[in-house]
Amino acid sequence: METPRGTLLIACGALGREIAALRRANGWQQLAVRCLPAQLHNRPERIAPAVRAEIQANRGRYAQIFVVYADCGTRGTLDAVLREEGVERLPGAHCYEFLATPRVFAQLADAEPGTFYLTDFLLRHFERLVVRTLGLDRHPELAREYFRNYRKLVYLAQVETPGAIERAREIAGRFGFAFEYRFTGYGELGTRLTALVAG
Repeated sequence: METPRGTLLIACGALGREIAALRRANGWQQLAVRCLPAQLHNRPERIAPAVRAEIQANRGRYAQIFVVYADCGTRGTLDAVLREEGVERLPGAHCYEFLATPRVFAQLADAEPGTFYLTDFLLRHFERLVVRTLGLDRHPELAREYFRNYRKLVYLAQVETPGAIERAREIAGRFGFAFEYRFTGYGELGTRLTALVAG
């Protein structure tokens, strides 16, 4: 039997591009990455079972497994699975928190609890994951009900992309939100993965 070696990251597909960029930039060849579909966020009760299945399918192949998810709306069920499987994950309630860093995110949330957050991934796929999934392409009048408690949109950018700020500002205007731009880079995603590789 082959000896398990290397580290497997089981990651949310919404972070796949960022993880790939960090892996290339740092030469982390010992890291393998398996991304689960980002669409699982639309059905968060499916995240924990999907992560468990991936852990169990790969446990014998890798010396270490690390989960690159926050709680992501699983209401603690992901943490319960990870305790049973003996696997760690990134800390935090959602990716906005570790991308912005907990301190900055807490400041943003305290300043305006009714904030809608965009990341680079969500900005790229906004029409597919938000507009079409919520049926706003067919029934735009539903936006008033879906977003009635939101007042502001904060774009947390991981990389500086031409036209991205303008697109995010257009989305804010489309729903009548105030707009704020924050460049976060990879936030604690980079520092945690660096520590994982070093440790």
